Formats: sequence, C-alpha cells, structure tokens
Amino acid sequence: MDADLRIQVTSNLAWREKDELLRNVPGVGPTLSMTLLAELPELGSLDCKQIAALVGVAPLNRDSGRFRGRRQIFGGRKEVRTVLYMATLSAIRYNHMLRRFWTRLRTNGKAAPVALVASMRKLLVVLNAISRTNEPWVTAT
Repeated sequence: MDADLRIQVTSNLAWREKDELLRNVPGVGPTLSMTLLAELPELGSLDCKQIAALVGVAPLNRDSGRFRGRRQIFGGRKEVRTVLYMATLSAIRYNHMLRRFWTRLRTNGKAAPVALVASMRKLLVVLNAISRTNEPWVTAT
C-alpha cells in the first residue's frame, strides 16, 4: 500500500512538489508527508487556528457554569494527530527551532505532554505555512 501511495505521489506533479516541500523540514519524513497529503488536503488553505482545530491539537476548554476545567485536545483527525505525534518526537531532536521551543516550555514549568502537544501544533502551523506559500524551509542561523 505504501508503494502504491508513493507511485501516486510521484506521478502527480502537485503532490510531488508539496511532498518535497514538506520533507525539507527537519523531522518530517515520508510517513508524515504521505499522511498529510492523503488525510489533510486542507493543508495550506486554512489559517493556523483552523488547521490546529481540524487536526485536534487546539486546546479546547471543558467549562460549565462556574466550573473551569483543564484545557484538553480532542476531536479532529486522529490518524493525522497520531502520525504528527511521532514525527514531533523526532523533530524535537533534529529540528533546532522545535527543540528551542520545547526546551523553553519545559524550562518555564510546562509538563512534558503539554510541551509536546504545543510542539505538535507549532510543527503543524509551520507545515501549513510552507504549504500555503510554497516556500521551502529555511534554517535560521
């Protein structure tokens, strides 16, 4: 199935270009790229809040009356969120921007799962912007 999907992506010029743009980001491999192309065709056409809510990495409140619950992520496209989770674990190690972001959150007292979800959202927003502008990833020096 993966081979068939790879053939479909390489035979379609638009998908091939988008795949190359996405895989240019450190930490994004073929699995995340293929998942985003197949399961998230809206990538690049929505703003950052909409794409985060669509994937299910936007913090949503659990409030009722006077009760103020903790913010949680839920809903959205679970398949994309699952692959994005694993890719973010890798990206935190190899993508300097995400590593600094994650380290800053942890240093400021955020729990590891909270920092990881925030990093997932950050990676998704970056990939959305790259897909929208068709500009490749540029490593900041």
